[in-house]
Amino acid sequence: MKYFYIYLIVINLFSAFLTVHDKLAAANHRRRISERGLLLATALGGAPAMYLTMLFISHKTRKPKFMLGIPVIFMIEAAAALILLHYVFKIF
Repeated sequence: MKYFYIYLIVINLFSAFLTVHDKLAAANHRRRISERGLLLATALGGAPAMYLTMLFISHKTRKPKFMLGIPVIFMIEAAAALILLHYVFKIF
């Protein structure tokens, strides 16, 4: 379980970094991170940090794919985690 928490911390930090990097690249007319790449980081567990970072730096906040998609991905991941904890690990 310890490694799972470490993984979540790392993927969330990485997702926040990607979001900030994409915002800076857009402002400086440099090569951007693809939407697919951003959503992949979200799907791998970085949804909370990416969503909060997007709101904090006002990046991609006008795109429904991100403003609705990231919370939906997070809810699906949270539900899957609860099911896994309950049925596989018998935690509650």
